[in-house]
Amino acid sequence: MTDSQVQPIRVLLIDDDPLVCSGLELILSRSDDIQIVGTAGDGDEAVAAVHQHFPDVVLLDVRMARLDGIAATKALRALPNPPRVIVMTTFDADDIVMRAIGAGAAGFLLKTASAQDIIDGIRNVHGGDGALSPRSARRVFEQVGDNGAQRSAALEAIGTLSDREREVVRLMGQGLSNQEIGTRLFLGEATVKTHLASAQRKLGLANRVQVAVLASKAGLI
Repeated sequence: MTDSQVQPIRVLLIDDDPLVCSGLELILSRSDDIQIVGTAGDGDEAVAAVHQHFPDVVLLDVRMARLDGIAATKALRALPNPPRVIVMTTFDADDIVMRAIGAGAAGFLLKTASAQDIIDGIRNVHGGDGALSPRSARRVFEQVGDNGAQRSAALEAIGTLSDREREVVRLMGQGLSNQEIGTRLFLGEATVKTHLASAQRKLGLANRVQVAVLASKAGLI
């Protein structure tokens, strides 16, 4: 398949503020590899909108009138072949970040993020990576780092991984891309993806952000 035949990333926007949706549409229209396939005005419309538009990535607000972004994320992640979800908000309080990750969100971005950060976040999540604003990432890892019970449980879970899977997870948690991990470990990028997919399956986690959080709890990062 040539570059001209590569399908764009199909994105669904869910926000109860029409101005926010319009702003995001304007930002994302700058990218040739991203296509806005639809919008919805509240979280309770999310599942129907996904069935209608078949997005690859859903970008949704965490605070909406009827069904908030956390509940909507849970509903979307429960679907067969679910889309990847990025939660957006105007603030990054610890509980909201952790609840979004726990609900299965693959990314968490601030609405004040730059246009390029939002575009990169969509690309990263679509490609199987996570997307956390740097400040959110620091706060997540600080919050999960000091809980002894969680650390013991995380170490037990990490113990189910092979040595190679554990090393790949450790490097992924440090923020390295699949290509960078491959270079570090002298592996092909496809092999790195295979190890990460296997680790994610063994750990019973929904996405790479959750894997990174578990790695942090276990002290690998």
